[in-house]
Amino acid sequence: MDFAGAMPLAGTLGVTIQEGTRERVTGRLPVRPDICTAGNIVHGGAIMAFADCLGAVGAFLTLPDGASGTTTIESKTNFLGAGPVGSVLVGEATPVKIGKRLSVWQTRIRTEAGQEVALVTQTQMVLWPA
Repeated sequence: MDFAGAMPLAGTLGVTIQEGTRERVTGRLPVRPDICTAGNIVHGGAIMAFADCLGAVGAFLTLPDGASGTTTIESKTNFLGAGPVGSVLVGEATPVKIGKRLSVWQTRIRTEAGQEVALVTQTQMVLWPA
C-alpha cells in the first residue's frame, strides 16, 4: 500500500514511507527551503507533521477488526536539534501501547548523519463506523 500517497500532506511535504509494519514504521523527509524557517532550518510544524504521518500509518496497521480509521487526538514534540536545508530527516515510529480505543506511538527523528532532531509522542484514537 502507498501509505504516503493516501495522505495528501505527506505528498506535499515529500514524506516517503520506507517500512510499515505493526511494530515499526520508518520514513524520510528531505529538508527543502520551502519547509524551512529562518536560518534554513526545517520548520517545527514540518517535523510534527512528518512524525504524525508515521504514527498514523502505525495506528492504521494496528486497527482492530471493524474499525474505520484513526485520528490523532494528542501529540507532544521535544525538539532536540536542527534539520538543515539539504539534509534528509529519517523517522522511526514504534508503538508504546496498542489498545482497543487508543494507541500511543513514539517517533524518533534524526538526520541521516544520526543527529537527533526530535522525539514525538502521539495518541491515536480508533474510529468506528457510524
